[in-house]
Amino acid sequence: MTNPREWLDGLDVVELDSAKLRALAHPTRSRIVSSLRLEGPATSSVLASRLGTNSGQTSYHLRALADVGLVTEDPGRGTARERWWKAAQKGHSWSEPDKGADPEDRHAADWLLRHYHRLYTQWVSEWFEFRDEATPEWRQAAITGDSFFLATPELLGEFGEELVELVRRYQDRGNELDDTDDDVERVTAIYQVFPSPHLRP
Repeated sequence: MTNPREWLDGLDVVELDSAKLRALAHPTRSRIVSSLRLEGPATSSVLASRLGTNSGQTSYHLRALADVGLVTEDPGRGTARERWWKAAQKGHSWSEPDKGADPEDRHAADWLLRHYHRLYTQWVSEWFEFRDEATPEWRQAAITGDSFFLATPELLGEFGEELVELVRRYQDRGNELDDTDDDVERVTAIYQVFPSPHLRP
């Protein structure tokens, strides 16, 4: 059996500080970090091919990400002519800056939230287009829906912690599967839980 993302073994989830948050709030840099986490280590040329950019731009953004510790060189793959890069963490999170926070931090956090929302919408739309090609088993297993419940901030926080733990547990179980098996696919779990302004009296 093979781990589909063996290059992330031993890595942790990082809490974004101000420098990391600002560095990641850029479309190319965000895509670079995602690519290194999902598709594995790469040179700037390989990344440029993956992302449809040029290697000069990619190298510049890689250095900016390395400066704040979001990516790192992969000396085990590098050569005298090529520098290989890998993700420094398997994921990231951040606390929502409050109204008194640095405006640049608030702007960066807002950009990231909206960027991810656009990605989520795109991924769901792509699944809708693809689902007719999927097997009946995969179509039936896929979940789309919404739920509503009353909560306090503390109760919602507890719910979020349990939800994240559930996802991590299934990630661990998935890593035990053989990614060369025809029945094994990479799946995406998208979860957004928030107060419902549209349901306020």
